[in-house]
Amino acid sequence: MGYVLGFAEIDRTQVAVVGGKGANLGELSRVDGVRVPDGFCVTTAAYAEAVASAPEREGLFEELSRLEPGDREATRVLSARVRQAVEEVEIPGAVAAEIVAAHARLGADGAYAVRSSATAEDLPTASFAGQQDSYLNISGAPEILAHVRRCWGSLFTERAVAYRQRNGFGHSGIRMAVVVQAMVFPRAAGVLVTADPVSSDRTVTSIDAAFGLGEALVSGLVNADNVRVRGGAVVERAIATKKVAMEADPAGGTRVREIAPEHRDDPVLTDAEVLELARLGRRIEAHFGSPQDIEWCLGDDGPLIVQSRPITTLFPIPEAPDGGTRVYVSVGHQQMMTDAMKPLGISLWQLTSGAPMRDAGGRLFVDVTPVLAAPGSRAALVTALGTSDPLLGDALRTLVERGGFGTDAPEPDRPIPGTVPAPAELDPATVGELIAGSEASLAVLKREIENHTGAALLDFIRADIQELRRVLFDPRGLELITAAMQASEWLNNRLLDWLGEKNAADALTRSVPGNITSEMGLALLDVADAIRPHPQVVAYLRRIEHTAPADFLDRLAGYPGGEQARAAIQDFLDRYGMRCAGEIDITRPRWSECPATLLPVVLGNVAGFEAGAGPRQFAEGLRDAEEAKERILREVRALPDGAAKAAETERMIDRVRTFSGYREYPKYGMVCRYFVYKRALLREADRLVAAGVLRAPDDIDYLRFDELHEVAATHRADAELITARRTAFRAHEALTPPRVLTSDGEVLTGAYRRTDLPAGALPGTPVSAGTVEGRARVVTDIAHADLEPGDILVTAYTDPSWTPLFVAIAGLVTEAGGVMTHGAVIAREYGLPAVVGVEHATALVRDGQRIRVHGTDGYVELLPDR
Repeated sequence: MGYVLGFAEIDRTQVAVVGGKGANLGELSRVDGVRVPDGFCVTTAAYAEAVASAPEREGLFEELSRLEPGDREATRVLSARVRQAVEEVEIPGAVAAEIVAAHARLGADGAYAVRSSATAEDLPTASFAGQQDSYLNISGAPEILAHVRRCWGSLFTERAVAYRQRNGFGHSGIRMAVVVQAMVFPRAAGVLVTADPVSSDRTVTSIDAAFGLGEALVSGLVNADNVRVRGGAVVERAIATKKVAMEADPAGGTRVREIAPEHRDDPVLTDAEVLELARLGRRIEAHFGSPQDIEWCLGDDGPLIVQSRPITTLFPIPEAPDGGTRVYVSVGHQQMMTDAMKPLGISLWQLTSGAPMRDAGGRLFVDVTPVLAAPGSRAALVTALGTSDPLLGDALRTLVERGGFGTDAPEPDRPIPGTVPAPAELDPATVGELIAGSEASLAVLKREIENHTGAALLDFIRADIQELRRVLFDPRGLELITAAMQASEWLNNRLLDWLGEKNAADALTRSVPGNITSEMGLALLDVADAIRPHPQVVAYLRRIEHTAPADFLDRLAGYPGGEQARAAIQDFLDRYGMRCAGEIDITRPRWSECPATLLPVVLGNVAGFEAGAGPRQFAEGLRDAEEAKERILREVRALPDGAAKAAETERMIDRVRTFSGYREYPKYGMVCRYFVYKRALLREADRLVAAGVLRAPDDIDYLRFDELHEVAATHRADAELITARRTAFRAHEALTPPRVLTSDGEVLTGAYRRTDLPAGALPGTPVSAGTVEGRARVVTDIAHADLEPGDILVTAYTDPSWTPLFVAIAGLVTEAGGVMTHGAVIAREYGLPAVVGVEHATALVRDGQRIRVHGTDGYVELLPDR
């Protein structure tokens, strides 16, 4: 590999040679109708040869790799040392000779832009925009060489080092190329993006434009005009007051010039210029195959393109069966699991679900377009989803109000869940019958799955999924769940009307019988009771709390009381070990596979509670519910026609308490079944690894179910596909999934539209009544939870695996969720004030900050520090 390549010698495949920016510029120069200022790239080979002579290079890189991502001062000091060492290296003679020769071929008397181009830059999964340095209006070979060195050094600016730390890129493996490009002295310049930067709508082109050089706009030095284009027409124009412009300095470099007052509000671009740029943007987007962030400049002879990079922050669009407009609703927000899922997990959930689902960005979405297109079901869908999640309902309402769904689409074959009234009479014995049937079916699965391997195992699981669906979607179970939900809604509405009491059903659903998830949280208190009397066991577990060896349970036998402690933990895992965070994804590690995940919660319970706390908490909740029932019935009887009202109220209370607990069981049964599948699939993965078909057992996580079947049948796997899927999953983890997404890529977040909140309060959905003030603990991983009694848990979402934390906290705030999602149900049962659907709560609330949760009225106050 040489040290210099001209743009004509470069295409997008040469990122390792000329960096992301250089590769894209070379590719742009090949696009018909796109003009790119000529130039060349100093390759990464030149950087590698020069930096190899830097003093203490390996030692400095090693120090960088050991930096804690949050240690800003250490990052600042060390990055400055590394940068200085790189900038002071001597450019090898052969490298310098090639640069000088290439400069002479372009024109030794001209001015040039010297721009950094790292190998981890302008990539489809990480843009690195603005992380390294560029220099404008550089003249003469000595100055070109000096600025090449400065570009190399900018690989180690504080911001570049911190960015790589946050995004999981190493330091020593990244190399720097340098672009040397003929300088353009434009009348105007700016940035064009081929998707709306706010809504992500791919049909919109957004153009920012300023007078002079574009560097001023990119660096935030000047205000810019913004023009939006859709369908070949300008649809919006915002003209900024532009006080200054950046221009080339005759002495070299750039300078800032004041714009005459009478021209500060002049539009930078005419409509014709805007539309020409928009057409160029779409042409470039089509060539690269993805939305682009494009830097342009406008000379006397028209626009030139000086850079194009993929927009990495857009959420991908699910593939549609046709070219029509589609509306997708997030499954993760309904399931309280908004993390990215792996391909095996996605495909198994699609086989399990009763609704047709599409995946994008490692998440699942339901296409609700047919329902929105049917006039009768449209309002029912918006109401049903809006009742559970007001933000989701508002987003759908916004789309419906725009129109365009038609009025003559057929109604769906099946009614929207929860919209059909439950039968007036239901047999309480049905709960036990359904649970017994589920457990019997699971026992058959455990016995029969042992007889299958290879492709036959995959065939067996696919067939058994039909049995899972039969159990999971048993109409009798749906009737029980609907009855409890509708009775709860009846109580809230009637008692608000009759007694002025908000969310009255919350107090009535404490300690309901048979809730498998809330029982799990209390059972972990019993585990703490078994461990607490043995101080040496407690001390050992504290030492290994975050570094536990895989066999820590077996090692307990070496401590007095260890056998009892191990037995208590194992009993818990036998009953609940198939659960974990994000459990709808079969690829997630289960508690039985990684029991150390539970140690922070168990040790918190050991320290924070006295013996017998589990039964005591349940009894207290039951007593509170009975007292609430007696009080409410007494107050209702005192109303006009009170006897009849009280009789119906009592019937609804009994219905809520009889059937609410069952709501958590179907998912528990599904997760139990998933765990049986998983253990069998992992055994098959081990066989495929032993046969040399797969490189690692977790390779199966990155194959869809049908793909894994093919691998098991043929003993052939596509290693490149698995590697690409691993890379894609890491990119998906960084994305934030939207509640509602259209086939145009538009993201709709919804709004609460409330005017009754205190200043600065965070709105949300009230799901469990009461008000509590306390210390906020912002937790993103249950394995690192550090909670004390009285703390308020603030997190993105909670699925059943988070329930053990609920016994210690005083309140709950989540970013996702609705009235009937997991966190809400368990919060009501434990009597915790809770607000869910609080947008960006984990970013807006500081860990350790005092907050006040208004679970009755649905908002969170951020309190001043004491």
